[in-house]
Amino acid sequence: MKYILTWTLLVLTNLTFGQSKPESDTLNANPNYDKELAHKLGGDAYGMKRYFLVILKTGTNTTKDKELISKSFRGHLDNINRLVDEDKIIVAGPLEKNEHHYRGIFILNNIQSVEEAKKMLQTDPAIKNGLLDYDLFSWYGSAALPEYLPFSDKIWKSKP
Repeated sequence: MKYILTWTLLVLTNLTFGQSKPESDTLNANPNYDKELAHKLGGDAYGMKRYFLVILKTGTNTTKDKELISKSFRGHLDNINRLVDEDKIIVAGPLEKNEHHYRGIFILNNIQSVEEAKKMLQTDPAIKNGLLDYDLFSWYGSAALPEYLPFSDKIWKSKP
């Protein structure tokens, strides 16, 4: 009888204090939450993750060598495509002319450190040749961001 009473008290205590969700969790719970998708995308409890934001800017190399410039920027585009295929870049694009000499942006995905990001950026011929430079920032954004890429591939008509 002593064991039954102890077991009953433990069960009631767990039901009352240990097993129920706090009201705040229930109020903030997402009914659409997909645990597998969140895990696949690396999302935290808020559906967010860390990325690196790269702002490309005009580099220090002011050469007029048209062949070097042409090869560097062709390599720049090829490198972007390679890194997209490797799931390392999920957003890339040019900026309009501006007073800051910013030229474009990248959002880097699945990069663990600033050092890794810098090493990867040196694979870009335009950066390596000093035609472009960059500012690098850690950025916290939606883990779902990479999911737009399959759709973006369906809407371009001409390859740059």
